[in-house]
Amino acid sequence: MYRTRPESECPTPRPAYTVWKMATQSKPRHHAAPMEPRWPVVLALMAVCGLYLALPEPLTLGPNWLLLIPVGLLLLPAIVTHRMGMDSVNRVLGLSLSALVTAALAWSMGALIVSLPQHHQSATELLRSAGALWISNILVFATWYWKLDAGGPHARDKRGVHTEGAFLFPQMNLQNAVKPWKPGFVDYLFLAFNTSTAFSPADVAPLSHWAKLLMISQSMLSLGAIVILAGRAVNML
Repeated sequence: MYRTRPESECPTPRPAYTVWKMATQSKPRHHAAPMEPRWPVVLALMAVCGLYLALPEPLTLGPNWLLLIPVGLLLLPAIVTHRMGMDSVNRVLGLSLSALVTAALAWSMGALIVSLPQHHQSATELLRSAGALWISNILVFATWYWKLDAGGPHARDKRGVHTEGAFLFPQMNLQNAVKPWKPGFVDYLFLAFNTSTAFSPADVAPLSHWAKLLMISQSMLSLGAIVILAGRAVNML
């Protein structure tokens, strides 16, 4: 036989609002991270153009101010297409802009290495040129990492949370935190700076093949600017 429990021993049902509140408080809410600002990249490209103007004309492809014209012709439409939400066109313009400044950087570095045995430049000019190319190397490759990692800034903005990409950031192991995280231009600038100074990543590991090849290229250009060029200029003092 079944024994009925007294009414006083029956558990009091909880209101539906209380159950819903406990369920929502048990799990932290993840909100999408804010969109990445584009102005740091614009400033980096403008700084590269300014450093290019500091180079002597024998190290540039034509007059040293010539690079400003194609950069301006690509940069202005890139800003407009970003404002209009034309992501595919903006990506093409951004990649073309990065390829242009990379070609100018490689040309100037090669011209400096070729002219080194000829002693056409003084020690002061050689140090200034090597320093300008070394800083430009950091800024140019930082833009490459920023544009290519995880599909670029537009794709990272759509996902909101950065969980996978070509680089393994330490914050990617903390995705269970309440506040979401995704890399910005400063994170890629820090990666490029470490690659140019230590010739290796510090706390960010490259995972894809293209990331490793880009870091190899950056390290080779930085090695030429620091060891060969600066060392030769010091010996000339």
